Order: sequence, then structure tokens, then C-alpha cells
Amino acid sequence: MTKKVYTGRYTTENDEDVVVFLIGMRVNNPFAIHKWGPVFASMPGMIKELYTHKEELGFLSMESYFGLRTTVMIQYWRSTEDLLAYAKGKKHLNAWKNFNQKVGNNGAVGIYHETYELKSGHYESVYGNMPLYGLGKAMKHIPITKEKMGAMKRLKRNT
Repeated sequence: MTKKVYTGRYTTENDEDVVVFLIGMRVNNPFAIHKWGPVFASMPGMIKELYTHKEELGFLSMESYFGLRTTVMIQYWRSTEDLLAYAKGKKHLNAWKNFNQKVGNNGAVGIYHETYELKSGHYESVYGNMPLYGLGKAMKHIPITKEKMGAMKRLKRNT
């Protein structure tokens, strides 16, 4: 399947707010397929749901990249509120519950996400069972405490 190539240089309009969300997983123990396999297998259903209900969910588009151990999905959302509402939806909550039951802090598989609000300049991140990665490698790496539990708390800046 080929995609049309637009020769020449293009850009995007930038009069709308956009939230960029990076999400992925890292296989820490390749032999623990019973741990990382279900994490990997949970994504196609959520992706299908996002594309089927794009407008009502506030989902705009995404790209996926697969490495030897680490995957990353770059998603574009209309707003942080839309992204967080999806995170509280049934399909995502079931995947999150399954992850915590089957993996939790086991270490066989890592997960992460980073959220960037382009308009406000605020960002937040979470890394579970991961080596230093992404913003966690670029910025000071700190544990999540009660004060940082939840994306909205992590998005607030202390300036």
C-alpha cells in the first residue's frame, strides 16, 4: 500500500490548539512474551476505536514506529481534555487494569507516555519499568509522588 507523495515543500496551518501525545512500550525481557505480548496486543483495538470515532473523541491522527525493543506512537489530539477523557474510557481503562494485573512493577515490559500542550507549552510524562528515556533522559528524572499522581497535576508548572 503506497501513500501519495506531495512533491515540494508544505507546512500546516497553526491556528488551532493541538496536543501531541507520545505513548509506547519497551520489551525489557524478550523471553517474557506472556508479560509484554498482552500489552502490545491491547493497542490495535484502541487504535481502531480512535479512528472509528475520531471527531467525537477529539483524536486527530497518529504515526507508529517500531524498534527492536521499543515502540512509539505519536498521536495528535484536539485538546488535553479530549485525551484525558479517552484515558478514562472503557477500552483504555480495561487495558490499563490488565497491564497492572499482569505486569505492574514486574520489569519485563516498560511503558511510557509524554504529553505536550503546544499552546500552553506545558508537558508531562510517565515512565513505568523503563530506563532513562525521552524527557526522562533529557530532564531531571523524579519519582511520581502523591503530588504528581495524575496527568493534570503533572501538567501544572511551578513558575
